[in-house]
Amino acid sequence: MNFPLILNLAIALVVCALLYKMQTAHASFTKRVFTGMGLGVLLGAGFQAVYGATSAVVTQTGAWLDVVGSGYVQLLQMIVMPLIMVSIIQAILKLRNASSLGKISAITIATLLLTTVVAACIGILMAKLFSLTAVGLTATAAEVARGHYMDTKLATAQQISLPTTILSFLPTNPFLDMTGARKTSTIAVVLFSIFIGISATGIAGKKPEVFTSFNHFIHVAHVIVMRMVTLVLRMTPYGVFALMTQVVAGSSMDSIYKLIDFVLASYSALFLMFCVHLLIIAGIGLNPVRYVRKIFPVLAFAFTSRTSAGAIPMSVQTQTSRLGTPEGIANFAASFGSTIGQNGCAGIYPAMLAVMIAPTVGIDPFTMQFLLPLVGIITIGSVGVAGVGGGATFAALIVLSAMNLPVALAGLLISIEPLIDMGRTALNVSGSITAGTVTSRLLGETDVAVFDSDAVVDLDGDEQVA
Repeated sequence: MNFPLILNLAIALVVCALLYKMQTAHASFTKRVFTGMGLGVLLGAGFQAVYGATSAVVTQTGAWLDVVGSGYVQLLQMIVMPLIMVSIIQAILKLRNASSLGKISAITIATLLLTTVVAACIGILMAKLFSLTAVGLTATAAEVARGHYMDTKLATAQQISLPTTILSFLPTNPFLDMTGARKTSTIAVVLFSIFIGISATGIAGKKPEVFTSFNHFIHVAHVIVMRMVTLVLRMTPYGVFALMTQVVAGSSMDSIYKLIDFVLASYSALFLMFCVHLLIIAGIGLNPVRYVRKIFPVLAFAFTSRTSAGAIPMSVQTQTSRLGTPEGIANFAASFGSTIGQNGCAGIYPAMLAVMIAPTVGIDPFTMQFLLPLVGIITIGSVGVAGVGGGATFAALIVLSAMNLPVALAGLLISIEPLIDMGRTALNVSGSITAGTVTSRLLGETDVAVFDSDAVVDLDGDEQVA
C-alpha cells in the first residue's frame, strides 16, 4: 500500500469510528444514516478534488471501501429470500383466507402499474420541457462499447412478452429461485411461499396437531430471521457512507456537465413522481410529511446502493414498524415492487430515452400515434424488471426494441448512468412502499396509532424481533 491509500483508509476508519460512537450513544437510526451519507459526500468530494476521479489512488480506495459498501448490500441480499418466505407463510397462516390474499395482490399490483403509467407520462413531459434529443450527441469509446453491449442484449429483450414473463414467475425449481438465479426469482419465491401457506392452512382442520407444529416452526423461523435482519441493518450507516464516498469520488464532473440537461430533466421527473406518491398518501388520509420522515432511511439506502431488491428487508421493517402496515402486506409490496412496475427504472427512464432517440430516425415523439403505444409498452414491459443494477437498461431495451428505435444510442448516457440510477432506485422503493401503504389502508389494516406516533422506532433496534 502507498501512503495516500493508507491515509484515505485511515480517514474512512475514523468516520466509521464516529458512526459507531453515535450508535453506542443511542443516536437515532435516521440521524446515523443521514450522517453517514453526508460524510460520504464530503469525503468523496475531497478525494476527487485531491486526486481526480480517474486516479489510481481513488480506484484503489474505492476497492477497499467496496468491501464495506457492497459487502453490506450482499448481506441484505442474503436475507431477502428467507425473509420473504417466513413472513409470507406466517401472514397466510394468520389470514386463513384466500380472498384476502387475492385482494392484497390485486391492489398492490394495480397500484404499481398505475403509478408506472403516471411515471411514464411525467418522463415524456420532462423530455419535452427540457427539449431532450439524442441528435448530434457524440460518443466516447466507453459509450460505443456500451452501445455494442446493448445491441448484444437486444435479442434477449425481443424474446420477452407478457405471456412469457408471467410464465417466468412460476417456480419450476424453487430451490434454484431461492438463490436469486433468475430475474423473476423474487416473485417465484413469493408464489412458492403462498403455495406452502395455503397448503398448511388446508390441513388445519384435518390434522390440527401437524398444523400447530408447523405454525410454531414458522414462528420460530420468523423470529430468528427478523433477528438476522436487525443485525444486518445495524451496518446501514457504514454501508451508506462507503457507497456514497465511492459514487462521489468516482463521478466525472465533465460528463455530468455535458449531459446536464438529461440529469436535470431526470431528477425533475423523479421529484415530480415522488410528489405524486405523496399526493396518493394524502389522498388515503395519511400525513405525507410524517410519511416522508419515516421512510427517509430506506430511501437513503436505496439512493446510495442502487438496488431495489437489496432494500426489501429495510422496506419491510419501515412499513411494519413505522407506517403500521401488516407484515404480510409489507412483504407483498416490497417483493412485487422490486420486480413489477418500478416507477423510476421501468417508467420514467425508458420514456425519456424513447422520446430522445425517436428524432434520430425521423419520428416526431409528441404525436398520439407514438405516445399511446409507448405508454402501453412501458406499462407491460415494467412487469418483470429485475430490482438490481442493470434493470433500467433491460427495461429500456424492451421499450426501444418494441418501438423499433436504435438501442445502441442509449449507450451515450453511460457516463452519467450511476448518478441517474441512484434517484431512480430511490423512486422505485418509494413506489413499492406507497403500494403497500395504499393496500393496507384500503383494506383497513393500517395501524394508524403506529403511523401517527412520534416515537423514534429504530429499524435496527432489538424490539423489532420481540
